[in-house]
Amino acid sequence: MGTGSGTSSRGVWGSKMGFVLAAAGSAIGLGNIWKFPYICGDNGGGAFVAIYLICIAVVGLPIMIGEIMIGHMAQRSPVGAFGSVAGRYSPWKGVGGLGVLAAFFMLSYYAVVAGWALHYTFTACIGGISGQSKEEVEGAFGTLVGNASLNVSWHVIFMGLTMVIVVGGIKKGIERWARILMPLLFLMLAALLWQATQLKPIPPETESGFDKAVDFVFSWNTDKLRPEGVLEALGHAFFTLSLGMGAMITYGSYLKRSSSLIGTSVAICTLDTVIALMACLILFPITFAYGMEPAKSAGLVFVNMPVALAQMPGGSYLSIVFFGLLVFAALTSAISLLEVVASYFIDQWKWSRKKATIFCGIAVTLFGIPSALSNSVDLFGNDFAEWKEGVIGEDWGDVSKGNWFDFLDYFVSNWMLPVGGFFIAIFAAWRVGGKAREEEFCAGPVGAVYRTWLILLRYIVPVIVAIVCLYAAGLLEEWGTIDWFYDEVLNEVRKKK
Repeated sequence: MGTGSGTSSRGVWGSKMGFVLAAAGSAIGLGNIWKFPYICGDNGGGAFVAIYLICIAVVGLPIMIGEIMIGHMAQRSPVGAFGSVAGRYSPWKGVGGLGVLAAFFMLSYYAVVAGWALHYTFTACIGGISGQSKEEVEGAFGTLVGNASLNVSWHVIFMGLTMVIVVGGIKKGIERWARILMPLLFLMLAALLWQATQLKPIPPETESGFDKAVDFVFSWNTDKLRPEGVLEALGHAFFTLSLGMGAMITYGSYLKRSSSLIGTSVAICTLDTVIALMACLILFPITFAYGMEPAKSAGLVFVNMPVALAQMPGGSYLSIVFFGLLVFAALTSAISLLEVVASYFIDQWKWSRKKATIFCGIAVTLFGIPSALSNSVDLFGNDFAEWKEGVIGEDWGDVSKGNWFDFLDYFVSNWMLPVGGFFIAIFAAWRVGGKAREEEFCAGPVGAVYRTWLILLRYIVPVIVAIVCLYAAGLLEEWGTIDWFYDEVLNEVRKKK
């Protein structure tokens, strides 16, 4: 089994804290702030949270440890890491290549949404959000997503910011900015959370927005927990931790040899979960306090929140804080995605960091333009949707609908990442040598924690990830599995509560 030649020429994290902050930044993204709150409240609140936490512990944490272990052992980016462990010409290198492609595709459309956050931050700074009605805000958001030049411009600006940070290297670029952005992100969250607890209900005699939000998110309501919600918890636990795309392999490759994999992985998972729960207790109190119903995804942060924040005392400043929070969350994730792609050329093609970062950044930016134009140019919007539905057919559900942006998001999230995670789990559990795996896992004697992790990674995680893939393909519904789960399992749980 080959190993890497060290990190001296590639860069190395300056400290364990720097790695944890950077890796947590990779995991903490827009999904924590706009997706998790809604799916949590929409799927039973406390029941969903309990299932989600189990999924983090049973699926997310074991795969994360496995990814970091592979990178740490090989001291290489994803493609090189698999080749270093399995052999130069091993087909396992294809798993690393899949991760690099997934990161490339994901960043191309992720930067478009991050560009919306940049636009709203700029608009808030010049006072353009204050005093607008919900209809005006909805119209402004529709104008933004339908404006080709505006979308492309903000997309390019965001990618430029990401490139500037990554080109600085590990210590002076990624780690330095993680030490700045992550504490600022926590401070912004804390300030908004405190403000959310102080809101007075409108009208005054009704339940406070914060109390209603706590009830909406954390009440144990199994009647709202659908079979699809259980699978959604599995999927979100997997995707929120940046697994399956090589990010943790890449970041793990810059760790010093003496680093503990368990402690850092637990810290990353904990930070990611805490941020998601804090986001719930920020968005929903503000939404409820001003008499609005929670919207899905983009509508929650780009429509409901601007309307509510504009009505609050100091709303213009709070708007800057909130949308700045979105930008920081998006930027910390985008940095890791670009690093995955650039590190491939640094390791495999021996390019300088500057050359690799600029080349990859420009390539991602150009590839992302169709996503930026998906709501304004028919070629990537309605025409693409009609062509795709004609080729694929209606039987494939969500994958046969939507514009280029929606298709790419669906394909990466529901196929590339789960498949990558599946093979990473198999590789870490079965292909990596036992002695090397034990040495990487813990510095001390191998104990029950290691054996539990290995059992999960070998037998439990692959089955669960396979279920997520079958669900994405619509096969569980076709086979009647979802109906069986609903009738036989969830109904029994409800009877016993």
